[in-house]
Amino acid sequence: MNTKTVIKLENAAIFQQHNLILSEINFEIQAGEFVYLIGQTGSGKSSLLKTLYADLKLEKGMGEITGYFLDKIKESEIPYLRRKIGIIFQDFQLLTDRTAYENLFFVLQATGWKNKYEIDTRINEVLELVGLGTKSFKMPFELSGGEQQRLVIARALLNKPDVILADEPTGNLDPDTSDEIFKLLHQISKSGTSIIVTTHDYRIVEKFPAHVFKCEGGKISVKKLLQEKN
Repeated sequence: MNTKTVIKLENAAIFQQHNLILSEINFEIQAGEFVYLIGQTGSGKSSLLKTLYADLKLEKGMGEITGYFLDKIKESEIPYLRRKIGIIFQDFQLLTDRTAYENLFFVLQATGWKNKYEIDTRINEVLELVGLGTKSFKMPFELSGGEQQRLVIARALLNKPDVILADEPTGNLDPDTSDEIFKLLHQISKSGTSIIVTTHDYRIVEKFPAHVFKCEGGKISVKKLLQEKN
C-alpha cells in the first residue's frame, strides 16, 4: 500500500516572538495517520499546531503540509492552505446567532462555493457523517456540548481536508461524550484524513491507541505504534 506524506518537518524550530519554544523537530505524518500530541501546558503543543496552519511563521528549518512549504509560504497562499486543513477548537467558535446549517453554509460560501445544490448536498453529507442529520435547524445553544463539538467537526470536514488539527477537542466534555468524539475522529482518519489531536486526557490515549508525539523540554519525542490496536 502506497502511503502519501502529508506533513513533514526537518530540523524545524518554533518561536513565539523571539522566544524559542521547540527545536530540532523531525517527523513525518502519512495520509490517514492519527497522532496524539501530548505534553504539559506551555510545552509547545498549540504553537506547533499554529505553525502547521501558518498562524505562526516557521522561522528555522523545513516544514511541508499538504504541498505547502511553511518556511516559504506567502501571505496570499495561507487561505488556500487552510482550505486543505480542518481546524477544531476546544471552545467551538460557532456563530451563535445562526443554525447548524447556517454555520456550515457560511464556511462554504466564504471558501468559494457558489452552487446552492452542491452546498446543500455537502452540508447534509457532513451532518449525517457526524450524527447530526436531523439537527440542521437547531441553534448552537439548543445542542449539547457533544453535539456542538460534532458540528465543529462537521465544519472542519466541509472542504474534504487532507489534515485535521484538533486542539483539546474534548477539554470541556464529560468522559462518555469525549469517547464518542474520539471514536468519530478515529473513523474519519480511517477514511484517509490525517489527524493531530492535542490532549491532556491520558485515559483517551490508553482507550483509543495511536501514535504519540510528546512535547517536553523544548523537543518532540515520537512514539509510533508498532501495531495498530482495534
